[in-house]
Amino acid sequence: MGMKTTSKIIGISRRSFLGKTIALGAGTVGAGLLSSTRTAEASGSLSAGDAALLRFPAALEILEADFWIQYNELGGIPDDEVPGGSGNPDYTAALTVIEDEMDQYIHDNTDDEITHHTFLNAYLVSKGAAPANLDAFRTLMGSTATGVNPALIGHRLTNLTQLTIDTSWWTRYRDDSHNPDLDPNFVFKQAVPTLGVNQHTAIPRTDADTSDPNFLQAIANTAAFHFPTIEQGGNSLYPSLAQRASNVEVLRILMSIGPTETMHFQTWSDVAGNAPPLTAVDPITGVSVTFRDLEVENELFDKALIMPEPCPFLDRSLPIVSIIRPTNTEGAAMGALTFLTNMGLFMGQSDAFFAFMKQLARAADAAEREC
Repeated sequence: MGMKTTSKIIGISRRSFLGKTIALGAGTVGAGLLSSTRTAEASGSLSAGDAALLRFPAALEILEADFWIQYNELGGIPDDEVPGGSGNPDYTAALTVIEDEMDQYIHDNTDDEITHHTFLNAYLVSKGAAPANLDAFRTLMGSTATGVNPALIGHRLTNLTQLTIDTSWWTRYRDDSHNPDLDPNFVFKQAVPTLGVNQHTAIPRTDADTSDPNFLQAIANTAAFHFPTIEQGGNSLYPSLAQRASNVEVLRILMSIGPTETMHFQTWSDVAGNAPPLTAVDPITGVSVTFRDLEVENELFDKALIMPEPCPFLDRSLPIVSIIRPTNTEGAAMGALTFLTNMGLFMGQSDAFFAFMKQLARAADAAEREC
């Protein structure tokens, strides 16, 4: 494949592509939707395995764009580039306590994820392969607070109000003795242990959530840790899937998108450390959350140590090296889906949604590199 094909894809407007493909799969749930993907095979030079390696991250990028759009509506910068919503001044102010450029970062991250799934789907279509489409599952309520796009209330894919956030990535990237690829049973310590249990909201559910400044700051702090938690997942997923690619252009795509997720992770991991220490209780659920001061001398928790520490890689007989971890390719797609599911991001989704996503994950994990 030459650059001529790629240049044609880049020339497609992501908004016009979304508009043209929005009906694909919409309104079809269960066997019909699953069957259409099961029987679809790539044509031309793109094998079914390589198509699956792009279709699964395309679906994840659609999901990621969905929740970043929710963040942008409330605390980002709604504009022509990322339209929808009008902003929530109280929530935005709480986010600004953590980082004064938070609204711009949220906006740009949102735009990035939209371009990712739009490009991946456009590329799949250009090769005669079925794109990822999740429109049939846009059924979740989302926030009703001031600032959200009212047209999207009840039409979300993801749930940001019942999150259980695993912050063990914080110490995983600071630990120079362990790598989850080599130590799958090692338990890395959590940066915010209370976020790892019970359910927490990362956005104001209603305007009532903005009435208590301390609880609102806890919501913003939760978002600040949710951002890098999500991005470190993509940080590992793309290099894991790339190892299974046969087509050199598919390999190039995965290797080119993956590092942008790393850039997101690096930014958000730096920002999260600025979340002010506090304890707050959710007035609706009664769940308590505590954010501690991470400006400490302990190397496992010091917020200033945002560069990945070297760790063992491939074999312990080799010297330690600074790397992305994990990057084990076996079960990478299903592992990513399980991680997001356990987070509560899909709380309220249908059985058909989970069946569809598991099918995409299995297909990606079944892809084999052909030489």
